[in-house]
Formats: sequence, C-alpha cells, structure tokens
Amino acid sequence: MDFGPSARVAEICGRVRDFMDRHVLPAEAEFDRHMATTDNRWRTPPVVEDLKQKAKAEGLWNLFAQDPDIGPGLSHLEYAPVAEIMGRVWWAPEVFNCNAPDTGNMETLLRYGSPAQKERWLPRLLAGEIRSGFAMTEPDVASSDATNIQCAIRRDGGDYVIDGRKWYTTGAMRESCELLIVMGKTDPDNPDRHKQQSMILVPKDTPGVTLVRHLTTLGYDDAPFGEAEILFESVRVPAENLLLGEGRGFEIAQGRLGPGRIHHCMRLVGAAQRALELMLDRVEERRTFGRKLSQHQSVREDIAKSFCEIEQARLLTLKAAAKMDRDGPKAARDLIAAIKIVAPTMAQTVIDRAMQIHGGKGLTQDLPLASLFNYARQIRLADGPDQVHMMALGRQLVRDHHARAAESQKHD
Repeated sequence: MDFGPSARVAEICGRVRDFMDRHVLPAEAEFDRHMATTDNRWRTPPVVEDLKQKAKAEGLWNLFAQDPDIGPGLSHLEYAPVAEIMGRVWWAPEVFNCNAPDTGNMETLLRYGSPAQKERWLPRLLAGEIRSGFAMTEPDVASSDATNIQCAIRRDGGDYVIDGRKWYTTGAMRESCELLIVMGKTDPDNPDRHKQQSMILVPKDTPGVTLVRHLTTLGYDDAPFGEAEILFESVRVPAENLLLGEGRGFEIAQGRLGPGRIHHCMRLVGAAQRALELMLDRVEERRTFGRKLSQHQSVREDIAKSFCEIEQARLLTLKAAAKMDRDGPKAARDLIAAIKIVAPTMAQTVIDRAMQIHGGKGLTQDLPLASLFNYARQIRLADGPDQVHMMALGRQLVRDHHARAAESQKHD
C-alpha cells in the first residue's frame, strides 16, 4: 500500500512546510509575548492575523475543504500530511483557516446546512473573518456516552427554545466567535436513544447565552481559542436554525467527527515529530558524565522508540484516511477508532521523552513541548475518550470475527 503523495500534494506540502519555516516558527516567540502581556486574551493576536493574510495571499487557505471551489479539493489522505506539518505549532492551523472546531463546523454546514444557513454563516467562516464553537459536552453528565446529554431543545411555535449547560466548548471564548453549533435533545422519550438528539445553530449573542467561565487544562487556558462553560437559559432561535431535521444529531456528529479525528491525529503526529527533532538537536548539544547525551544508551533507546512509534501512528492514520476516502467513514470506523486510541498517547509519550531529555528547560515556556503535551493530553478525551474507542473497537472486532465464522460455516 503506497501512501506516497502525488506531485500536486507534495508541492502543497512543500509550500506549507516552507511557510511554516519562514513565517510561523519564527513568530512563536511573538505569539507568546503577546499572550503574556495582552489585556484581552480572547482576541486573535495581531501576529496571527498578519500570518493569515500572508497564507491567504500565497493560496494556502482552506486546505481542509474537499470542495475545489473553496480550497484545493484534497481528499482525506491528501490532506493528512498537510495537517501533520501544521501540527508542529499548536496554534498554526488557524493561520491556514484549518483549525478545530471551525473546520468541523464549516464541514457540517457544507454537508448538512440549508441554503439559508450556508448563506448566513459560511462566507465569513471560510474567509476567516469570524470563528465558531461546538457545544456538545456537558459538566453534569458522563458525556463520553453522548446519549446522556440533557440539554433541552424544545419546539415552541416557529422557534426552538434551548435550556442546558455545556462546557469544553472550544472557540467560544473568542471575541470573534459568532456562531455555536449546539447538540441537545428534541425528543427525550424516543425509544431509540440515538434519535433523541438534534443540532441547532445559535448565534453567540442570542439573549440567554451566558459565558460562565473559561476552563484551563493542565493550567493552560488555550487562549485565544479557549474552552468555555456556557449556560443556555430560555435561548430562543428560529426553527429554521435546526440542522437537517429533528432526531438527526447523531448522524451529523458521526459525519463531522470522522474527518476531525483524522485531522487531530495527523496534527499530533506533527507535534511528536517536532518533539523528536528537538530531541535530536538536544542530544548533540549537551554533555553529561564526559559524553554527549547521544552517546548514552538510554537516550538512544528513547530516540529509536520515538521514531518507531511516530512512524506506526503516521502509517495507521494514513491507512484510515485512505479507507475513508475509498469506502466512507462507516467502513473506516475501526481504523478511525484505532488511530484515536494510538495517536494521542503516542504523542504524549514522545513529547514526555523530549521533555525529559531537555531537563528543566523542557517544562518551561522556552520550548513548545509543554503546550504540545497539553494538546496531546486533551485529545485523549476530545472526540471521545480512549476507553470509549477501545470498547467500541473491541466489540466490533468480536462481532465481525464471529460473523465471518458463521458465514464460513454456511459454506462448509
């Protein structure tokens, strides 16, 4: 199986890599200085806005979009190595308008939105002029089982009224966030638990929408994106804001999350690759006990294991992307579950080794390792925790094995 990029994809990857090297990596220090001194951490830093304009001018914009009228029209497999390059800096995907949750929200509108919904929201999202949030997880229930979600979406004449509490709504803290996609229950008594839920578009400035607080993860506030806790109290929006129809929230979620998991995993491969490269620099620069770090056996083992684990995760993710392109997300679900189990833990492990090899400096703001570690740890929960993916994958493998055995016995 050949995952080598086509000449066109190799050219795009080269341009993105060059842009990262020329513009994004040198801007990391400026980004950090700005975020440490600004009086508004939820406004996009000027350095990022400047980089966005540069990327747009170079045609490196909306690279995630499969629609050739919006971006280059890359498949999931073709986009995967591009996402890896962006993953070297945790905030870099926004520079190319390829950041979560906006990519998932734009894909949701493109795939499931009505003409009126698209007309209102898509042009400014695709232009990077506004941002959006995705409100699914709730603090009061175990949201790893999304059928537990209790946010109520109740029809009232020509409107829907929303009541509930959400948290970890990525992007909602942003000053430029204008749209929330909210998942909640329109039919809580439906015997099919997967048809109780719906998704609806809620402008963030709608009366009754309250940003309760921003959440930190391992002490990071992820500004300017932010993880918001939001209270919805009698929030009234027009009925035409409902996406696709009542009871179709899980259908939308599955269509949205499959590509997003590929994107996250490849960004994490990029984060781990950068950590390995920083390791390789460090071990030649530092000496302990009369030898370079690179001459110590334990250090060599850490480097070797990291290389192997990155390659394994990269190849598995590319295989999942190829399967999704060829057969669709449902057919690729086992591989998508597998990459979601493997890639975040791999990145967390490799970045931790890099921290250890860098000593005290590895934990500081002088290197990107701590923020990349935080990102990897988040993704072990985001888009479904490890345990849910392992449970679903194990169940499906057992089911498929016995189905094949039963089919084989029929023909004996």
